[in-house]
Amino acid sequence: MTPDDVARQFTRSDGSYVFARWGRPIAPVVFGVEDQTLSVMKGALQAVADLARHPVVETDPELGVNFMVFFLREWDELRHVPDLGRLIPDLESLLPRLEEAGANQYRAFRFEEDGAIRAAFVFVRMDDEMSALPAEIVALSQVVQTILLWSDTAFSERSALAEAPDGTVILRPEIGRLIRAAYDPVMPRATTDGAHAYRLSARIGG
Repeated sequence: MTPDDVARQFTRSDGSYVFARWGRPIAPVVFGVEDQTLSVMKGALQAVADLARHPVVETDPELGVNFMVFFLREWDELRHVPDLGRLIPDLESLLPRLEEAGANQYRAFRFEEDGAIRAAFVFVRMDDEMSALPAEIVALSQVVQTILLWSDTAFSERSALAEAPDGTVILRPEIGRLIRAAYDPVMPRATTDGAHAYRLSARIGG
């Protein structure tokens, strides 16, 4: 990936470059799925975390869990989740916007003092489009889009996933290499400096 290719993944629609990766081990919990789908979701998270060489743990000593995934049928269900408004302060104003837009997914992040990802909240509405996809695709897509703070337009034209020759859906190789480079210990956990894209590109090439 060229520096421009990399920069597009983290340049937001307002023109600002914003990059962040997880600053602490990921402690996940998943709501609204059966055990079989739960194992698929956790397997996808472990695979992507292994790619990034980032730890997944049972609990966060400060937060308990820091990666929460909710599967639901209608956005209105979130109004009845106890204390969710404490985690998503703008929940009451957010839900009408999601309903009006017919959205089927939403991600919210919380950050450390240095800008690294501290916690993430993923909401997936299983509409007809989502329900038609295999659980493996839904899980891998959501994990990939949460392992880094991507641009709001990063995957609007092209998915992070691709189909292998045998028909298996996999992470696009260049996106996998980008994730691995982004978690290189010598790279910053968060930055708004566009020169960061050149450093990432160099590591992907290496």
